[in-house]
Amino acid sequence: MTAIPVPDRAGVLTEQRNPRSTGLHLLDPLAIVHLMNQENALVLHALERAETSLAAFVAAIAPGFARGGRLVYLGAGTSGRLGVLDASEIPPTFQLPHDRIIGLIAGGDGALRRSSEGAEDDPRGALPALEALRLGADDAVLGIAAGGTTPYVLGALAALKDSGPSAPVTGLLSCAPVERPVAADHLIVCACGPEVLTGSTRLKAGTATKLVLNAISTALMVGEGKVYSNLMVDMRATNAKLRDRAARMVGELTGLPRPTCFALLDAAGGAVKTAVVMHRRACDRATAERELAAAGGRLERLLDQSL
Repeated sequence: MTAIPVPDRAGVLTEQRNPRSTGLHLLDPLAIVHLMNQENALVLHALERAETSLAAFVAAIAPGFARGGRLVYLGAGTSGRLGVLDASEIPPTFQLPHDRIIGLIAGGDGALRRSSEGAEDDPRGALPALEALRLGADDAVLGIAAGGTTPYVLGALAALKDSGPSAPVTGLLSCAPVERPVAADHLIVCACGPEVLTGSTRLKAGTATKLVLNAISTALMVGEGKVYSNLMVDMRATNAKLRDRAARMVGELTGLPRPTCFALLDAAGGAVKTAVVMHRRACDRATAERELAAAGGRLERLLDQSL
């Protein structure tokens, strides 16, 4: 059996030792928490430096997404779990179908709970899932690799670029400075330095990744008209907490008292946008739904622009 060569990753930023935490084993709990908080503050500075490339990726994928395209997050270990997490939180927040933002993780869904680290070494590991999606030019794939070297991610991006003119827009998110791979149309680098615990990218790199994915998906949803002012108006009230939030949103946008907001929500089938349009346009549910559909679901096209 031929041994697989093990690359030396000592030069990768996320693998290097942090000189500020070499005495970690000697610290008491308060000192550990303080040190980690100081290091976590560096994440926001790294995100500031990544703003331009992050916005460029969103701008590149937004037109295709608006035409019905999909966004696929692709990663291994922590990176993959964070992609699946962001994808899973979009449908309840914005009433987006589950197949529009998709998270793929090396080792499959079982790797969400039980580590499957060996799966990240297979550069063809993601291909069956990607082939099943039948991606096209309106779709986008963001590979997530803390150190920028994960074979599972890089192999998938390379295979996608080989698919010709119908290839999706591709991007790579790395928490270490790397050259943009030929297979990646976009490179987002959020370099927040070596980890407090050497190589443990569930720490700063994981935090940075979560924040980047938050920005990408939220910006896409704003572009889709699923936000009015700073309110998640496409949310549907399906439990007590969400009914409370929905009623408060309806109250903010209509000026109605709380009991009336609940009654209006019930008449609107729990849909905030529909409830607001019903009141502001003095119409029934069916008419409000038709008007929203004609406006592309964008509430601002039916209401006054003043917030």
